[in-house]
Amino acid sequence: MIATSSLDRVVEAMAPLYAAMTLGYAAARWWHALTPDQCAGINRFVSVFAIPLLTFQLLSSNDPYAMNPRFLAADSFQKLLLLTILFIWARLRRRPASGGSSSSLPWVITIFSLATLPNTVIMGIPLLRGMYGPQTDSLMVQIVVLQAAVWYNLVIFLYEYMAARCAATEGCQTNASVPTTLPVSEKEAAIAAANGSVEGGEGETKPPPSPPSMWRILTVAGRKLCRIPNTHASFLGLIWSFIAFGFGIRMPKIIHDSVTILSSTAIGLSMFSIGTFMARQTRFISCGYSVAAFAMVVKFLVGPSIMIATSLSVGLQGLLLRVAIIQAALPLAVLSFVYAKEYNVHPEVMSTALELETLSFIVHCYHCPTLAIYNFLFHNAGLFSGYYHLFLSQSSIT
Repeated sequence: MIATSSLDRVVEAMAPLYAAMTLGYAAARWWHALTPDQCAGINRFVSVFAIPLLTFQLLSSNDPYAMNPRFLAADSFQKLLLLTILFIWARLRRRPASGGSSSSLPWVITIFSLATLPNTVIMGIPLLRGMYGPQTDSLMVQIVVLQAAVWYNLVIFLYEYMAARCAATEGCQTNASVPTTLPVSEKEAAIAAANGSVEGGEGETKPPPSPPSMWRILTVAGRKLCRIPNTHASFLGLIWSFIAFGFGIRMPKIIHDSVTILSSTAIGLSMFSIGTFMARQTRFISCGYSVAAFAMVVKFLVGPSIMIATSLSVGLQGLLLRVAIIQAALPLAVLSFVYAKEYNVHPEVMSTALELETLSFIVHCYHCPTLAIYNFLFHNAGLFSGYYHLFLSQSSIT
């Protein structure tokens, strides 16, 4: 159970975010102050400038020599295990006649983001600080560093791979199948290359080219990933953190302040972009009630359950186990919606999940139907860990 004073600090941290989201909704829905193109421009600024600078700031200010390897291993194993299960499901769902499983890949990315990429910065730090004190801040920052350096780049690579495969083998019948990160000329070229071009004088359609090799698709996706600002920001932030904390070098104040003034806009404009997206939907739950319920189950049940298994497998106990479970149950990260909107892959699912999960998580903090289960796990974490290691020892004996 979360104390009322601790919960008040969480609500204080969340209220400005909902204020930004409400303002974006009102600007696009009621006041008609923004056109769809202007809303897309805001989302573009967030994904190209604000988010990469925020990523660089977080990674460059984290001490890589003081990270907890066991805690990070539990988080990494959770993501790898779920990703393996999802890829196996996509492979089994693949129809031989269709020649691909691209219809499953968007759901692989969406489910993976829902279950394993929590809102660590906005909700995780104030929530866990209120529950267990400021010593949990460093653990949350470590999760953010790993997400920014590895997992978000992996998600972007999957988005780019899906777009390259779609353009090369399936034709991309509509522009909606091509991510908005591509310029219009590149979209048209990808569609033309996949569908064949019509000869002007005779009206004959050339047969589509043979599907490219997997290596070719991976190369195209990798090249696009290398041109994405967030990839550059992740690696530059990691390199600087190793240099700065290894040799005791401080970042020049001019560079630090320049990065800070732009990165501080990332969270607010992300929430504002969510509000503008909601305003253009015909329904509040734009993805449908069944899909919204499925997203809630994935977030609050699947993700934490896998985290419990992986945490016990690496021997987490006490505070580390509790923090690992709670951060896995945090609502969806805002950045996941930004990329889903940018690549046009289930943005309505991401926006609905972000709204409902954030709201329901605060309600659960008061009424505690979900956190009661987590509380039971917290108070018996040592018992579960003891049973687990006893099981391993008995298995090794037999």
